[in-house]
Parts: sequence; structure tokens; C-alpha cells
Amino acid sequence: MRRALKLKELAERAIFDRHGPLTRNLLLTPAAFGLGKVPERLKPDGTTKMVCGYCSTGCSLTVHLKDGEAVNLSPTHDYPVNLGMACPKGWQALDVLRASDRATTPLLRGKGGRTGKLEPVSWQEAIGTFVQRFKAIQAQHGKESLAFLGTGQTVAEEIAFHGALAKLGLGMVEGDANTRQCMATAVVAYKQAFGFDAPPYSYRDFEESDVIVLVGSNMCIAHPIMWERICRNKRKPPIVVIDPRKTETAMAATHHYALTPKSDLTLFYGLAHTLFANDWIDQAFVDAHTTGLEELRAHVEPFTESRVARETGLSPKQLRELAELCRPGKRVSFWWTMGVNQSHEAVRTAQAIINLALMGGHIGKPGTGANSITGQCNAMGSRLFSHTTSLPGGHDFAQPEHRQKIADVYGIAESLFPQRASLAYDQILEKVLAGKIRGLWIVGTNPAHSWINQNFFRDIAARLDFLVVQDMYATTETAALADLVLPSAGWGEKEGTFINSERRVGLIKKVARPPGEALADFHIFRLIAEAWGCGELFKDWTSPEAVFQILKRCTAGQPCDITGIRDYEMLDRMGGIQWPYPEAAPPEGNERRLFEDGVFFHPDGKARFCFEPPRAPLEQPSARYPLVLLTGRGSSSQWHTQTRTKKSSVLRRLAPKEIYVEINPVDARALKIGPNQWVDVASPRATIRAKAFLTHNVRPGQVFIPMHYETANQLTFAAFDPYSRQPSYKHCAVRIQRTGQPV
Repeated sequence: MRRALKLKELAERAIFDRHGPLTRNLLLTPAAFGLGKVPERLKPDGTTKMVCGYCSTGCSLTVHLKDGEAVNLSPTHDYPVNLGMACPKGWQALDVLRASDRATTPLLRGKGGRTGKLEPVSWQEAIGTFVQRFKAIQAQHGKESLAFLGTGQTVAEEIAFHGALAKLGLGMVEGDANTRQCMATAVVAYKQAFGFDAPPYSYRDFEESDVIVLVGSNMCIAHPIMWERICRNKRKPPIVVIDPRKTETAMAATHHYALTPKSDLTLFYGLAHTLFANDWIDQAFVDAHTTGLEELRAHVEPFTESRVARETGLSPKQLRELAELCRPGKRVSFWWTMGVNQSHEAVRTAQAIINLALMGGHIGKPGTGANSITGQCNAMGSRLFSHTTSLPGGHDFAQPEHRQKIADVYGIAESLFPQRASLAYDQILEKVLAGKIRGLWIVGTNPAHSWINQNFFRDIAARLDFLVVQDMYATTETAALADLVLPSAGWGEKEGTFINSERRVGLIKKVARPPGEALADFHIFRLIAEAWGCGELFKDWTSPEAVFQILKRCTAGQPCDITGIRDYEMLDRMGGIQWPYPEAAPPEGNERRLFEDGVFFHPDGKARFCFEPPRAPLEQPSARYPLVLLTGRGSSSQWHTQTRTKKSSVLRRLAPKEIYVEINPVDARALKIGPNQWVDVASPRATIRAKAFLTHNVRPGQVFIPMHYETANQLTFAAFDPYSRQPSYKHCAVRIQRTGQPV
């Protein structure tokens, strides 16, 4: 009874915090949830600035307020990221909050098991059911029978709370985030090469490069503000795009190298071979700051020009031209994103790019770097604070001294901390398949759409005893599978911090009311902690800013040290702050790159050259499935699974409504397929229907489908990089035929 009363009190307090000083007898009624207001410290009429909640660029938007509510947005002119620019998604960020299908009340599946309907329930019943069902699973099957899947799209304070609550409070060992789908490769590549997950650049490097090399990045579409930064470069640099497909970025570039899909690693080893052969090495830099150069020299010796030309489909002339562009003596910056990260040999490919930067001394200087571009708005925050692959601040679960440090910061017994990092996303799902994980808690992600080989995920989800989905929308493909849906607030309806691709900690603010009974994820976690009986563990986690102060202390002495950031007001005033920003000696200026002193994060202060032989993709084209399917971003107006962007009428008009497949006209003629004709696209896993778009942007033997459409990932093949466990979305075998034509 005491716990039930405490839960009711905490729920009331959460709603009070959310809506302001309402009368107490209204706090738990549906009507009360619509009476809230934005924080008093914001002027009711005027403007405020906050970071956008879509991609990792981390633009600032100026929010225009009327009567205390956000009514419009415009790009912030003096923010060092976007400098007055915004993409279509940013302009429409408020519209998606007002969608009619927002999750507005907890939903619990009624009688009939998975065939029953999701029906509205109170927060007390929802949280009580969460605790009762999950505790029953643990009692029957053990603590490791529960797991969570988190996100890179909520604020860092909520990401940290989710992981800490799940692991330290609920006793879960396994928990991963959807950043596994986009950034795990970069994390592992940087850790092995540099000694820490440390993207080294500032966006200003776009404007200071003599040569810009973009690998597997359709920046014009995926990160348009970064492309605008390139366009501001007064050096008029060669812009090199390495991509099988003639993307929008490749069309705008000065050089496009349309290599055979998944031959990147061979290409980069071939470039290294040519650099060695011509003595195009910054020997002084390499000797002082790296180890393993001679081993790399021996490794790339077999990657001759003729071999690389044969395996990549590029001509010897193109290979020599590309090597010439990457030689020392110029400011060369290398940038990669999902075309590299989502591969069966992704970590070694990313490290092959890092190797080229190290060989030429292209790091730690203006306009240089081996630079991974992040995907989600707070993927970097997830990488640092999610309690999945590492303890907060880049600490290691397996190191007793690291566990003790974080335990001391939290004021929680070290014995409650797992002694290893979690299994990866795919391995968690395998444990569900094996019947070892029976309950799953999914927050802020939509794997029933986004996970590779989508039907496999849906089959796995159906095997769970209890599935909880916590999301802004009750209509996502994953929410439709849930036993319990917890309605959460979105961007602009709560406070916290995001960390963007260039390591900049930025602030979001509460400028709108969550609809109905939806609560910030932060408050949902507090309700669960209290109901579970572990609320005392998190007694100091009273607000997002209180958690920010805790997370700061976790970073002390680490490469990502942010102890010099005093509070949210300082972040707001300074236009975000790039880490590191230690309290003892905060760096000057608002923009900086890492490794300017040539010191890396391994114990000897040196970077490592990492390499191994290339491997062919596991699924190859065949007589039955003769084409290679590529996937990726299709429009700057759509985002991932369209969970938010499809709610905007403006954004819907800026992208094709119907799923389409790009086919080379040569292949289309052979298959007797005409423009805009409906076709069946089949892989060994599924057959989907799409509209044919004939274009020379894809080469013969290849097709392309944007990832935004729900059925796209029914086709993809579940291969994973062995080091990062990141899925390889970019390569599988398919066939295409006119709809209705017999196989």
C-alpha cells in the first residue's frame, strides 16, 4: 500500500512538473493533462533557441513563442553549426508534434493475448502491469530473461537514466541501442585506432580543406547543412565521392568513383599501396605519432593496381588520380557515414580510411581528419552515456576501477553493476529466439520497420512473453506488436542535451505541451523506479539538469571530459560546447579539433594502423537473384522510418509517397519493364512491390530502394560486422520482374 501511494504521489509530481501548478485533485484526470504550460522562465512572447531533434548535424532553431507556446521556427543565424541554415525537416519540426496519432494515454493489450486490442489504461495500471509482468518473468526465468533496446533520439539525460535504471535497478544485463544500426562501426574503429571513441573534427574543417573525400555519404540528402558548409569553402577544393551509386552528392562533386559495391576495403588498401610505392607518406608524423606502419606496408603489398582495378571496377587512371589527391602536402579530409558503417567488414573499412589519413599526416590540422558523420540527433550522447557498450564517459564495465568510479558518482553499490558490456542488438534478438530473453523494453525506436531482415524481427517479437514499447506515437510498426505502450513526450516537449557529430553538447528546451497524458521519458523512468522498489537508488536523479551534473562527473579525467560546463544556461549562452571541456583548463573558443598535439588516447600516445584481408559479402548475386540491392537515404525531407516526418503534410509532398526502386535502363529493357510500372522485388527472404524508376544513377546489375519505406527491410540480408555487430544493410541479392509475371 505504501508503495502504491508513493507511485501515485510520484505520478502526480511528474504531471505537476509537466504542467505547472494545477490543483491537486485534477492531477490524475485526463483533463488535467491538457492544461500544462511551458516553463515560467521562458518569456510567453518572444524567442528562444534550441537544437533540432532530427539528425546529428545539431543545428540550432529559433523558436517563436506566443502566449507561452511555440508557434513557429526559423534557423538560428549565430549558431556555429548551421549559421542561419535549416533543412526541410527542421522547418517542420513543430508540425510533427501535433499529429493526430500521438500516443496520448498508456495502452494495454486486452483479452486474447497478441490478438487482443490495445486499450487505454491509467498510468497506475500501466506501470503496475510493467512491474508485475517483468518481475514475474524474472522470477520464473532469471534476471537475464529481461532486456532493453534504447535509442539515440532522446536526450542524453534520459538515455543515461534508461540504461542505469534497467541495469542497476531492474537487474537487466542485456541492453543495446539503435545506434548499433548506425554508429557502432565508428565507435569500434576509433577505439581500436585512437584509443577512444573520438571523432576528431570541427565542422569548420569542411571550409578549410584542400581536398574533401566523401565515402558512402550522400551528404546533399542525408546532411544538407554539412553540404552547405562545404559550399562555403573558398579554397574551391576537389570534392571526391566514393559510392557505387550516382547520388545527388556525386552529381555535385568534382570526382565520382563508382566502385563495385562492397569493394571499399580493397580500394583503400590499393590506395595505400600506391602511396607507399610513391613514397607519399608524412614520415615525420608517422614516426612520431603512430605504430604499425611497416606491418601495413607488408599487408597492402599484394593490392596492386591491376588487382584493385579488377575488383573495384575502377580504371588504373582513376586509381592513380585518387591516390594523387590523397597525398601529403595538402589539407585532405576524409568523411564517411552509413555506406561504410553498414557493411559486413565495416570496422576494417573505416580503419582503412583512418590509415590513409594517418599516412598522410591528415589529422589534427585544419581541414583534415578521418571523420565519421553520425546519424541520429543524439547518437553521440548514446555512445557516451547509454550503459550498453560502455559505462558513462567511455568507461569499461570489465574494469573494476571504472565500475567503482561510476558507482561512487552515482552513490550506488558497485556490486549492482554488471561486470561486462551487454550483448549486441542482434545477439539479444538471438537470445529471444532461443527462449532465454522473455521480456523486452523498447524505447524511442522502431525495429519492426528498421531492423535488417524485418520479418525475422517480427517473428522474434511474437515469441516474447511481454513487449513494452515507449514512444511518441501509438501507430508505429513496433507499437502495433506491443503488449504495453507507454506514451512519451517528444523533442520540444522536454529538456535535456544532445551531442552532435562534432562532439558539440547542445540544449533542447520545453516549448510545447505533450498531448493527453504523455510524459517525458525521464518521468516515466522515475515512475518505474519507484514502482519497482529501486527509487532510492536514483534519489538524486530529480530532473534532467540534475542528471546532467551527475553525467559531468562521470566524464572527469576522460577524453570526453565536460566538467567545465557549469549548467544548461552556460550551454545556451555559448551556443553549445564541444568536448573536451574540462573544469581545470577549459579550451578557448567554440570550435576545435582533436589531436592537434599529435597525442592519441592509447597508453603510448600513438595511433594504431589496423587491417586484415577483405572478405566477400556473404550473399552474392546468382542466376535466381542476379541483382545487388543498395539501400539508403532517399530524400532530405524524410527521416529513417518516417515515424515523425510522415506526419507533416509539407514533408510528405517533398518525397514520393509510394515506394520505388531505381533500375538501370539496360536492366529494365532486358526485363521488359517500363517507367513507373509496378514490379515485384524479391530476395531469398521476401517479395515486395515497388514502382520502377529508370535511371542511370545506378549501374547495370544494381538497384536501389530508399530505407524510409516500411517494406524495404523485408528484403535485406542479416549479415553483421564481426567487431561492431553493425548490420550490413547495403548489400543483398534480389531479382525484379513485372508484377503478376510468373517466377
